[in-house]
Amino acid sequence: MEALTDLKAILHSKRANIYYLEKCRVMQKDGRVLYLAERDEDQRFWNIPIANTTALLLGTGTSITQPAVRMLSSAGVMIGFSGGGATPLLAATDIEWLSPQSEYRPTEYLQGWMRFWFEDEHRLDVAKQFQMARIEYFEKVWTQDKDLKAEAFDLADLRLELETFRSEILVSETVNWLLRAEAQFTKALYKYSAKQTGLLGFTRQYDGDQANSFLNHGNYLAYGLGATTLWVLGIPFGFAVMHGKTRRGALVFDVADLVKDAVILPWAFISAKDKESEQSFRQQCLLKFTQHKSLDFMFNTVKKAALEAPSS
Repeated sequence: MEALTDLKAILHSKRANIYYLEKCRVMQKDGRVLYLAERDEDQRFWNIPIANTTALLLGTGTSITQPAVRMLSSAGVMIGFSGGGATPLLAATDIEWLSPQSEYRPTEYLQGWMRFWFEDEHRLDVAKQFQMARIEYFEKVWTQDKDLKAEAFDLADLRLELETFRSEILVSETVNWLLRAEAQFTKALYKYSAKQTGLLGFTRQYDGDQANSFLNHGNYLAYGLGATTLWVLGIPFGFAVMHGKTRRGALVFDVADLVKDAVILPWAFISAKDKESEQSFRQQCLLKFTQHKSLDFMFNTVKKAALEAPSS
């Protein structure tokens, strides 16, 4: 069996895999974590490379053994329980995360986070910092991604919306003000993406058409990256800067929002237009996460906020 140090040889920010599994059994066998998929009378085991995995999402019809959880935990893999298609069974249900247990994670990021978090003014400053980083990442991804350009997604078409959002961030005096500006920008992206893919009449509904289903699915992949980032840095999920001080796991949503518009949103519409399967859409999202170093960006943004934010 691999030593604990071997399992953590790949930094979380450099790990390439997120898995969503359904209708299978996850178990430990011969020092590896496997999942068993049964089709009729055929049984097949598939290996999960846990040292290169950030998050494991378990959908409907799955079970997992205690030894498998123990190995996943030792490798620092975040385990999430979700409904079918990596989305909740009910729209109001948050995903549930099982985080690995370790008392030896870094302390400086939590201490830095706590220095500003209890002051509304400083928390708003960090929320603005997150939103500005979100815009910069969006512009970088849409400028560099040749596949998006081939699908007629052009950053130049959104210059006005981006500048409006940037201006609103700078003048926002409350988190609610900032949330309204964010909502308007995302609404503009939905409208633009629907137009570019011919999905006219689109409205955001959690139990809506295929584009909505892909948005739900992709968002939960981003939540897996966000949860992993926070766990590795030792910052509890409840200390949000945007989504409310009392919402369960709200900081995960804050961190996931850094990459959702740039990566998940356009490909949800493109994949819906092309009538792709959930598996194809998921693979496209994971490819783009890796290509545009989404996890690196999340780590760097959160670390910067924790270490450079103003203190009380």
